[in-house]
Amino acid sequence: MARRVYICGIDTSTLPKLTHTESAELLNKIKAGDEAAKDYYIYCNMRLVLSVAQRFMTSKENMDDIFQVGCVGLIKAIDNFDVNLNVQFSTYAVPMILGEIKRFLRDSSALRVSRSLRDTAYMVLKSKEKLGKDRADDVAIEEVANDLNLTIKEVYEAIDAIATPLSLDDAITGEGDDDLRLGDHIADTEHSIEKWIDHTDLLDAIKLLDEREKQILNLRYFIGKTQMEVSDAVGISQAQVSRLEKNALEHIKRSL
Repeated sequence: MARRVYICGIDTSTLPKLTHTESAELLNKIKAGDEAAKDYYIYCNMRLVLSVAQRFMTSKENMDDIFQVGCVGLIKAIDNFDVNLNVQFSTYAVPMILGEIKRFLRDSSALRVSRSLRDTAYMVLKSKEKLGKDRADDVAIEEVANDLNLTIKEVYEAIDAIATPLSLDDAITGEGDDDLRLGDHIADTEHSIEKWIDHTDLLDAIKLLDEREKQILNLRYFIGKTQMEVSDAVGISQAQVSRLEKNALEHIKRSL
């Protein structure tokens, strides 16, 4: 019994299966310009597209999108297939469907990676599918590495290459009624409570300085002037600026 899968509104279990003779007859009609025969042949071969598309189920791309792109590859295969070749249509079509899906995933990826790395990633997916067949447990990275004669690092890099980047706005359902966002779980090191406390303590320590010390620190550390420039601005010698700056910093350290 055919496995029931709904994709793009189609129940794939109801798709008709063509015999070798029926397939050959339809292909000959298609080459003669019969559009109705072409539409029916596309419909009958959607199960073939699904079998290829399912290799990419680990991708976060919408499976309907991948299936539709695979159908584009199917149509290209039909248009370019030579009925005089001594080869089954499925043998010719699968690489074209596969190539169309890979191209779509490569072009729609938010990150650009080399084609060789992406090809390795698809080899990893295929290996996991092969090794995981008829198994209840997950396939270990070490098994895939051994199967493809790759290092574990290379396998991880390949998987990362096709992983879809997460958005900080991605929803993560919490235990309560409210949905949390991924960004809610990431610490804000720039505006942490510790930095806020340190900043507040620093401001309190600066308030204890006299006005000239505050002025010198402001010119030196907030405006970025040299001691010589501060000397000219305040109207005292550079040596006095250096002494007052040093005293102010020591007062702040003791206050903290």
